[in-house]
Amino acid sequence: MKNTIEKALEKQKAQSKSEPNENAALDTREKVETTDTAPQQMDDNHKERNIKAKQAPSEEPPATKKTPTRAAKPFHIDFERLAENGHVTLGGERKQINEEYREIKRKLLANAFGPLSKTLKNPNIIMVTSSRPSEGKTFTATNLALSIASEQDKTVLLIDADVLKPNILRTLELKPRKGLMEYLTGDVEDISDVLYHTNVDKLKLIPAGKSHHLSTEMLASYKMHETVDEFANRYPDRIVIFDTPPLIGINESAILANFAGQAVVVVEEGKAKIADIKLAVERLNPEMAIGFVVNKSVHNDTDHSGYYGYYYAERSE
Repeated sequence: MKNTIEKALEKQKAQSKSEPNENAALDTREKVETTDTAPQQMDDNHKERNIKAKQAPSEEPPATKKTPTRAAKPFHIDFERLAENGHVTLGGERKQINEEYREIKRKLLANAFGPLSKTLKNPNIIMVTSSRPSEGKTFTATNLALSIASEQDKTVLLIDADVLKPNILRTLELKPRKGLMEYLTGDVEDISDVLYHTNVDKLKLIPAGKSHHLSTEMLASYKMHETVDEFANRYPDRIVIFDTPPLIGINESAILANFAGQAVVVVEEGKAKIADIKLAVERLNPEMAIGFVVNKSVHNDTDHSGYYGYYYAERSE
């Protein structure tokens, strides 16, 4: 009896010891099963997210394309108004001022495209200047541009390079716009952004733009050199006219003189001094073709038209 009871107790004790092991084994199997199924669930979730990502529209904005620069509105020149102010007219009238500028431009065009052009650097680039202010250089530059624009086989680009006291737009009675200085300072990307067409097919304008305290450095920059080279060589039929500052006392004009193959020095009759004229010429490149226009010289013509007279004379060596 005792043995039976002892055996029963030992059997019960043995069962109680084996149950934790079985429970532990069960826990281990559950953990293994959980671990085995976790990667599968992660893969399923990852695939589901990928499918949703492919189906969902992209939240990133599309790459923006650079908007091309809109062509600037052309300048409209009032030629009737200019004629009233004594400018060259384009209607073919046989007026004194028209004839005088025909004579002046013939010499300039011969220098630019004739045999002498082979001896000049940038012969088609003409700077119009004076020794002192208020001698009529802008008036001369605009009239030359208008006269050359009437040629059948030539085009002309008129540039206001007098960045300290620009006057071309005022002379032509046009409103201010961005110009050369905005291009040189990088405010506009391309020179074409400040190159404006006009209501004359063969005449284009580049205004001076806003003044800048580093205008001398801007005009002497490599960017300006490249631009002038393009002006000189891109179009074989083009004349480029720079209206530049007076030569005496202003550094910008001496810099611009290095770009041009020809110079027209405007001299006001009765005002300009011989010493000033000589000093002005000394500031020009001696290899240029240099001519002189005597401005505000009144003619006593039979028709008493009252127009000013202009003369061109090549500098003698």
